[in-house]
Amino acid sequence: MAEFVKAQIKGDKVVVFLKPSCPYCVLAKDVLSKYKFKSGHFELIDISGRSDMSGIQDYLHQITGARTVPRVFIGEQCIGGGSDVDGLDRSGKLEGMLQAIGSLQ
Repeated sequence: MAEFVKAQIKGDKVVVFLKPSCPYCVLAKDVLSKYKFKSGHFELIDISGRSDMSGIQDYLHQITGARTVPRVFIGEQCIGGGSDVDGLDRSGKLEGMLQAIGSLQ
C-alpha cells in the first residue's frame, strides 16, 4: 500500500483519494473541478471496493494523521479533506497552492 500511495502522490499533481458515496469526497471533487488543470495534473483515486482499501487508509493515517477520505494531496503535501479544500478555495489560497506546483493551465 505504501508504494501505491507514494507512486500516486509523486510529483506536481493534485491527487484525491476518495469514495464516491462520501459527501465530503464529492465536495472536494466539486471544488477542485472548478479549476483548469494541465493534462495529467489532477487525479481522483476511488479506493472503495479495492481489496487493499483498509491498508491504503491505514497508510494515509500514518502519513497524514487521518484515515478518513477524502485525503487531498497538492504535490506530495496533504492539505486535508473536503472541508479543508473548500475553506482554502473560499479564502483564495487554493489557487495559489495549485499554481505553485504548476498544475494549472
